Amino acid sequence: MAYIQAKKHKTGAGSAIASALLLALPAVVMADAEPTKNSGQLQEVKVTADAIEAEFIAEKASSPKQTQKLVDTPQTLVVVKKELFKQQAATTLSDTLRNTPGITMLMGENGNTATGDSIFMRGFDTQGSIYVDGIRDLGTISRDVFNTDQVEIAKGPAGVDNGRSTSSGYVNMGTKMAGLEDFTSGSAVVGSGSHKRLTADVNRSLNIENAAIRVNLLRQDSGVPNRDVVENNSTGIATSLAFGLNTNTRTTLNLLHMQQDNIQDGGLPTAGLEGFYSSTYVAAFPQNNGPVIAPVDRRNFYGSKSDFDHVMANMLTLRLEHDFSDNVTLTNTSRYGVSTQDYELTGVNALAFPAATKNDPSTWTVSRSRQGKDQKNQILINQSNLTAKLNLAGLQHTLASGVEFSYESQLNYTKAMPTGSSQVAANLYNPSASDVFTPLVLTGAKAEGSTDTAAIYVLDTIDIAPQWQLSAGVRAEHYNTTTDNISIQGTATPQTIPVGTKVGTHERASDNLLSYKVGLNYKPTADGSVYLSYATSQLPPGGTSFQLSNAATNQNNPALEPQKGINLELGTKWNLLNQKLFATAAVFESVNKNELVRDDVNTYVPVGEKTVKGAEFGLVGMPLDNLELSAGLALLDPKITRGSLYSTSPTHGAAIQWTPKTTFTLWANYKLEKLSFGGGARYMDSVARSNNAAINPATASVVTVPDYWVMDAMAAYEINPTVTVQLNLYNLLDEEYVASLNNGGSRYHQGTPRSAKLGVNVAF
Repeated sequence: MAYIQAKKHKTGAGSAIASALLLALPAVVMADAEPTKNSGQLQEVKVTADAIEAEFIAEKASSPKQTQKLVDTPQTLVVVKKELFKQQAATTLSDTLRNTPGITMLMGENGNTATGDSIFMRGFDTQGSIYVDGIRDLGTISRDVFNTDQVEIAKGPAGVDNGRSTSSGYVNMGTKMAGLEDFTSGSAVVGSGSHKRLTADVNRSLNIENAAIRVNLLRQDSGVPNRDVVENNSTGIATSLAFGLNTNTRTTLNLLHMQQDNIQDGGLPTAGLEGFYSSTYVAAFPQNNGPVIAPVDRRNFYGSKSDFDHVMANMLTLRLEHDFSDNVTLTNTSRYGVSTQDYELTGVNALAFPAATKNDPSTWTVSRSRQGKDQKNQILINQSNLTAKLNLAGLQHTLASGVEFSYESQLNYTKAMPTGSSQVAANLYNPSASDVFTPLVLTGAKAEGSTDTAAIYVLDTIDIAPQWQLSAGVRAEHYNTTTDNISIQGTATPQTIPVGTKVGTHERASDNLLSYKVGLNYKPTADGSVYLSYATSQLPPGGTSFQLSNAATNQNNPALEPQKGINLELGTKWNLLNQKLFATAAVFESVNKNELVRDDVNTYVPVGEKTVKGAEFGLVGMPLDNLELSAGLALLDPKITRGSLYSTSPTHGAAIQWTPKTTFTLWANYKLEKLSFGGGARYMDSVARSNNAAINPATASVVTVPDYWVMDAMAAYEINPTVTVQLNLYNLLDEEYVASLNNGGSRYHQGTPRSAKLGVNVAF
């Protein structure tokens, strides 16, 4: 069988979930509303009891730019607190992002395998918009959450918040900070795939008045469930030293050191998966009369035991805060960060069927490519933010204004197989990690880019009437991006320069960017809001990659205008059940303009446009005293509204790749006196691998990644007030699904199989 047709999408799942949420919301609102007072009403009787905290609910975002509570913030902003992802025994940023809908993971281009947090949100690449405490975090690394208090996901263009960025929004990791309360907590976890992980979190007040220190430690030695050879090993230390706590002037010094020594997973061949197609198979068996291509064993490892991924990250942050009064605060943050990544891994590509033994599947092979990276990222930044509450012209204003100066750089040394060499193919069904592997070498080529930025911004929330708020913000910035590359002259170019000669290029782009947002908020009650907002963003050439190109076919050509994102959103947010339940709903339209596309005569013009229309719903908190939950649903309609008309690869009217129409996530936990039970479900709709509207599933491999459901569970028992035992079970139904796929459809990463973690948590 040459290929298996992709199954049709199951309709109705998303609409059924949406209907249930929409029908439930008015009932909860009515139940929470105060009774109408009248002369015949009985006297109110108040019953007091110890308040039960809704641990999953965050009151507001951590950034000083976000001056309002979440219920009064006119945009979709999801906050995932550590109490939630600790119940799930999550260890990485990618794990925590499963608690919000509308996000998918990427595997990379056809010739390369992506590493780290490669995420796609609301139709757009977001890996360049990951922040730590409001400052961009560079590098293609997998971020651990051992030092994370909460993860904030802002959806839609956010140029006012962070400057140059994509239309998707951003992800911010809020760091654990030192406080005056003394405590110690930690965990020891073992699990499937030889998983072993130790963490510790210690906070102590110092002999110096109003000073404290906090230390977080991590050590992980782990394999991956159902994967041979692959390893994820991490060591981390994070310290936070604070002075002047609970005074008008506060100083915090944070230091993070992170080291990872991994063996990366280059992926599994998609052979035999639903929708798989091989032109080589068709050529070998023209009448489709050959043996069936069966899926490979998901434990198979196609790389070398000497593959490696070494990551080193260091970050030093100094934050100074001063309260001039109860209503005016100045915050200044400086950071220097540097991260390095050096890796070699092996990816799989096309199948081969030896002519003499083609009828024997045990002789079939898959080609392999050796990939490498030697990359260094640096950032030096200073932010100053002034927050003030004041009365102007009889109106109450809440202002956040500031200036920002930053320098970001990235240096890549090219690592590749020596010229003329190739990697021996692997046996498709029985690969050997002991094969002879071609060593990678530094070719002498390198790519070095940097961007420096100066920006000024102001955001204002105005109480224009008792029930109306107007929010507006604007950010102006000037950027300079410089790229200096050295390439090696190849044989495919005119021989005016000898082959092997180093050739240098220099490109520069400089411009001014202006982003803005405006929101109108109506508050029918103190605990609810209905809003309408409009926001923009801009992403100039080289804005996230630091790489400019003079090629007419490259989006990073400095002659091109920045890509521009806009988002129009209508939504509502409610604090219910005495602040124990937080419900949100929004409809939106996001548009990204000025993308580079081919026209019908094969020239490239910057007129491309992508549009994502959709609705998103969220519910988090405690609907019952002993029940906590976090749920989200996203319904998206992603389309390329102005795309290429070129005959061989048209994109006009096609769906946006890697963007599911329906995603759903749910986690719930029920607590008894000492025992608690939790569980969750995630649904990911099918996604398109390619933007090509003419791609034919009959002659292309895995055009659509199938949809899937995953169920997880958790149980915890409190042995005593200090010690709790926690068991997590993942993928209870052992669903075999594709977690990420490469652009060419030749390899994939499998989703987490049925597996378990058992941990002991201590806190005192």
